[in-house]
Amino acid sequence: MASDDIFPEEYPYAWSPTGSSINIQEFVSKYKPSMVQNDGTRPWIWVRKELSPSDRVAEEHGATKEASELLQRVTERVEEIKNDSSIPVRSSKKTGAKSKKELREQEQANATVRLKEISQKHGYVCGKWLIFAPSDRVDAIWASVARSLSSGPLASTVASAAKVATSPEHETPGYQHVICIYVPDVYDRDNVVEVMKVLLRQHGVNLSGVKSDLYTSIGLDSKHPSGVPSTVWKNTALLPDSEIRELKEAYFAEVTSTKNVDKRTDQKRESAPRKPGHRKRKAETDDPFASDDGEGDKAEPQKQPHGSDGRNNTTEQAQENKRSQAKKSRISS
Repeated sequence: MASDDIFPEEYPYAWSPTGSSINIQEFVSKYKPSMVQNDGTRPWIWVRKELSPSDRVAEEHGATKEASELLQRVTERVEEIKNDSSIPVRSSKKTGAKSKKELREQEQANATVRLKEISQKHGYVCGKWLIFAPSDRVDAIWASVARSLSSGPLASTVASAAKVATSPEHETPGYQHVICIYVPDVYDRDNVVEVMKVLLRQHGVNLSGVKSDLYTSIGLDSKHPSGVPSTVWKNTALLPDSEIRELKEAYFAEVTSTKNVDKRTDQKRESAPRKPGHRKRKAETDDPFASDDGEGDKAEPQKQPHGSDGRNNTTEQAQENKRSQAKKSRISS
């Protein structure tokens, strides 16, 4: 098996319920694919339901050897067809001769059937759903998938693990991060479709087909010279295009509805009347003459000394005393 498809047990960028000291939310917040740069030692970020030495019973080496030999023969045969001048470019109904394209496609279809037989014979049938995400969205998509696998909708499916490619060491315009969601048997259509529906309805992602780990092991990708399809399943081979659209539309409708509810809640909170106590306190705070103990507005006006008009009466009293003494003197005389 290709090492890229094996969950790494001793690796800081891998999370599992029993092998990690932090929870899944902390993990996806700490290790974001857009922020982790691959320096050759950290190509992937992994999440797995549970950590175990191996949950596969497969003759991986035997399957890879046999499949590689088959792919080599098919590649050579496709090249022969391409260079054979006796094979017409277009088919002929009159002679029954097949075109180069038809013969190539026949070889490629036969190879797909043989690869399935090899996989099942050796028990090497595991694989993954593929998702490609741009750098500005990969963090959100990955976090959603990782949490779902840990304790959300994906946790109730056969999906066992997921990984996401980290960022390239050097800036790459238009770089797409691949996300893989692993399933134990890519040829178990019902289980594969179950995972597919969850990814569409609960995550709204764009799926790019199902790839066998055997295909990865033998280097079969979309650019392989054999022209053999690089995925076991294409989306529309599993669900009608109309159902795929409906599932994704339902997801986005739900997201929009949730955002609207949150927006209305925020608006109600902002428009709700403030408690009277809050206003009073604000008024007191704004009053520059209020006392420190908050009782400034209850203070009585200060009483004026020496008379109601506040003037000092000392001089007038002295004059009155002099007049009184003068009067007494006249009486005595």
